[in-house]
Amino acid sequence: MPENKFLVVVGGPTASGKTKVAIDLARHFNTHIISTDSRQFYREMSIGTAKPTAEELALAPHHFINSLSIHEAYDVGKFEKDALQLLEELFEKHQVVVVAGGSGLFIRALTEGLDDLPHVPESISGQVRADYENMGLEWLQDQLRIADPVYFQNVDRSNHRRLLRALEVCRATGRPFSDFLRKKPDPRPFRVVGVLLQWERAGLVKRIEQRVDQMVAEGLVDEARNLYPHRHLIALQTVGYQELFQHFDGIMSLGEAIAKIKTNTRRYAKRQMTWFRKYGEWKPFDPEQFSEIPNFVENEIN
Repeated sequence: MPENKFLVVVGGPTASGKTKVAIDLARHFNTHIISTDSRQFYREMSIGTAKPTAEELALAPHHFINSLSIHEAYDVGKFEKDALQLLEELFEKHQVVVVAGGSGLFIRALTEGLDDLPHVPESISGQVRADYENMGLEWLQDQLRIADPVYFQNVDRSNHRRLLRALEVCRATGRPFSDFLRKKPDPRPFRVVGVLLQWERAGLVKRIEQRVDQMVAEGLVDEARNLYPHRHLIALQTVGYQELFQHFDGIMSLGEAIAKIKTNTRRYAKRQMTWFRKYGEWKPFDPEQFSEIPNFVENEIN
């Protein structure tokens, strides 16, 4: 693959407008879009994941949207392999390919590569997960703080999946998880151009609340009710569904569940922005500048 190839990554928090900007870029460069929103991979989850509409999908070729069932096992390692293979094919015909999505781990896997983590026996991972389910997030945080204080200082402490993975490795190897983390990125046969969509906090909060209200109006509650029998699946351990599952369990009213979705989505957006500030190189754009992004990318590749 020639090295004068460019992967334009459109980053930003949820509800920041990544879909529209990515489509504008794909049409400008007559190219394809790869989704790095891991929730949009699943066919059964549409309203709650804010997938592009059928009309938007028709405006540019999209990949990794509606590509899986919630019942299929898939992880970031498989995504890295599949996406790199797809990029090799796309770059045969296109100088530029666009990436859009807010799942930082998937963006990092594609642009830099994954850490080479040791195998964890099922006996250990099963016990750690069972202890977490019995004792909760605070227990998990305390255990990781003791096992790997270096990683604990940097990890998103509300992301139980990251905490579980780290603690499992610590228990399996007797070494800190941070010992295994990649020190430098894998080489890639393309250059990454990072575009970051930034909003003032008040503006983003308003967009998040409007989006949640729109999801409810479009049928989010019914979508979640249809998925409720499968609520144990990893794909459904996510904002927008978990709160409604709690409503169906009788733990809270529908109004309380919707309010909690808004609160948890705001928190998720904050964690996303923390990640974008920490990883990668990004050119920030505020909403009034979004129309300037194609020209910025043109200048970068020329």
